[in-house]
Amino acid sequence: MAEEKDREGTEVIVAEFHKKIKEAFEVFDHETNNTVDVREIGTIIRSLGCCPTEGELHDFIAEVEEEEPTGYIRYEKFLPVMTRVLLERKYRPIAEDVLLRAFEVLDPARRGFLTKDELVKFMTEEGEPFSQEEMEEMLSAAIDPDSNSINYRDYITMMVIDEN
Repeated sequence: MAEEKDREGTEVIVAEFHKKIKEAFEVFDHETNNTVDVREIGTIIRSLGCCPTEGELHDFIAEVEEEEPTGYIRYEKFLPVMTRVLLERKYRPIAEDVLLRAFEVLDPARRGFLTKDELVKFMTEEGEPFSQEEMEEMLSAAIDPDSNSINYRDYITMMVIDEN
């Protein structure tokens, strides 16, 4: 009896995931032929509340691509892999306190902000570097134009995904 209730609960969750996945996929299915440009996959995954690294995104694409890559991903291949990702709660966003500690490492004087130049240096020269386009997108959201700096507590609050 309990097993049956668990299975029914899982089926409801899976059905809900399928609905969300289809809605997200359809936004980028411009030809309405159940395919999307492979370059849109990261955006679709992120719109579903997941935050994969570039490496994880590359692995995901490799899993859903055709044997002979066409530049397009078919919905039939995307759906089961994305459903598994959501069920396993993969690619979860980083917690707010972890983000704060990361910014604090970059701000040893504990000023509560980083200058635009400091941020650009860290994001383009350290770790997995941001592209120019990614950097411009981040700066447009993060930098206070009056002070030309980022108050990282405010930025973290804006970035964090509410999982409720």
